[in-house]
Amino acid sequence: MDLQLQGKRALVTGSSIGLGAAIARALAAEGVAVAIHGRQPDRTYAVAADIESRGGKVAVVLGDLTVESEANNVADNAIGQLGGIDILINNAGGSGEKLGWNNTPIRTWIEAYDRNVLAAVRLIDRLLLPMQQSGWGRIVNVSSVAGVMPQPTGPEYSASKAAINNLSLSLTKALGASGVTVNTVSPGMILTPKLEEVFRQMATMNGWVANGAAWDEIERAFLKVSQVPLGRIGHVDEVAHAVVFLCSPLASYITGADLRIDGGVVPAL
Repeated sequence: MDLQLQGKRALVTGSSIGLGAAIARALAAEGVAVAIHGRQPDRTYAVAADIESRGGKVAVVLGDLTVESEANNVADNAIGQLGGIDILINNAGGSGEKLGWNNTPIRTWIEAYDRNVLAAVRLIDRLLLPMQQSGWGRIVNVSSVAGVMPQPTGPEYSASKAAINNLSLSLTKALGASGVTVNTVSPGMILTPKLEEVFRQMATMNGWVANGAAWDEIERAFLKVSQVPLGRIGHVDEVAHAVVFLCSPLASYITGADLRIDGGVVPAL
């Protein structure tokens, strides 16, 4: 299927590893020129080089999106190198140590909101007006099932993802028929380097598997305690393909949606 994205230009935040890198690769495979963003130069340039080796057009933009001046530089450098940005994927963010309500300091709440919400807002503020002026644009904010199904630990992360869902819907209503759509995707358990590291530590610590166990064994152990109707943990490409579709002209009548990519975990309509 031709997704009609040839020649579009995208900024994918947090694309030096994991899900963001998969989204950047998937967009590039559809002919999108992609600005690869990260904070670690070596890792960021490595993803860019890999995409270039496959015939993709890329730019590299470095910066900490929790710092306003650096976020502005990321946006300006992406525009400068690609000639403009038609697609913004707000993927950067993440969670810290999953603490409980009694030992999560206020500072952790502030940092989570800055990392998962305000980082996205800074880039939207900078890139939205040119999209509106051109009459076409796509914003996809990467949320999490935690935004609608919070756990007792990591409350600041769940709350920040609920906020990204809310601001996305508000922005949708503000944009109306401007030609710019805004959607969120909410992944569940997706196999990334960070998830594998955390799951390995937890499985070993709880005695579910032996130290150094193969990933398949660790996955089976977690699925016994975390019921996923599809019976497996998801892969980054499965999220990336959904994001690319939402960016395409074929998805022009989809806006304000939250697409859960969780194997059926969330027990709600």
